[in-house]
Amino acid sequence: MTITTLTSREFNQDTGRAKKATKRGPVFITDRGKPAHVLVSFEEYLRLTNRRGDLIDDLGLPEGVEDVVLEVPSMKHRARPADFG
Repeated sequence: MTITTLTSREFNQDTGRAKKATKRGPVFITDRGKPAHVLVSFEEYLRLTNRRGDLIDDLGLPEGVEDVVLEVPSMKHRARPADFG
């Protein structure tokens, strides 16, 4: 694993370089010489957080909720064109 360090200015001027560097390891982004941010690939983020990669499942339901049942009412009363006569 290779750690790449970029200044904020370098990151802003060449984000493509930063994204490519995440294939080799984390990218440290500094502000005034001090590390301020870390950029990692999505795969590395999933590994670090032990997530499955299903962001909808991770964010969508509160803890303890297994399934949501959606009941759609029948269409007994269908809309009809307006009568302007």
